[in-house]
Amino acid sequence: MKIYDISQELFSSVVFPGDPAPKKETLASMAEGDLYNLTALSMCAHNGTHVDAPSHFVKDGKSVEEMELSKMVGPAYVKEHNGILTAEDAKTVLSEAEAVSREAAKRLLLKGKTTVSYEAAAVFAEYGIDLIGNESQTVGPEDGPMAVHQLLLGREIVLLEGVRLAHVPDGAYLLSAAPVCLGGVEGSPCRAILIEL
Repeated sequence: MKIYDISQELFSSVVFPGDPAPKKETLASMAEGDLYNLTALSMCAHNGTHVDAPSHFVKDGKSVEEMELSKMVGPAYVKEHNGILTAEDAKTVLSEAEAVSREAAKRLLLKGKTTVSYEAAAVFAEYGIDLIGNESQTVGPEDGPMAVHQLLLGREIVLLEGVRLAHVPDGAYLLSAAPVCLGGVEGSPCRAILIEL
């Protein structure tokens, strides 16, 4: 069984402009004579590889602990694309994924430097996917992600942002990207992996 780790290491991860960077503080250290090692963490819920919950951009939307885990665990399809993903591109990705597995077409991971356009997001929303993931720290345009987020999160489509797919060939996999169970929070880091089917 081959497992691909598609997560960023948290403390060296890319940080979305304006978000605080993750930090760690040593509270106890065996090297310093303590009986154990103990670390405190400080971070934004959207640092590193993370999941966006609907409440990130939707008033009264679900928070992380209310999300359906089945949307983040299951067959997925990886497809490389660079540049702006248009509506036609979105239809092509869905068609290719569906040819492999209807279930894999519900969870799409975009490999490369991809920006999901509003028109592409509308295609995904109409199709009824469960999850869209990409390598950027935001699914929509970095200078104006709100419209894409509102459309997708308004349909309770999970956004898996900041994955690393350069070492993963295009195709179908089993995805596990369950977030840390953070009550009342709009996003959460996760350890995302793909398992070769």
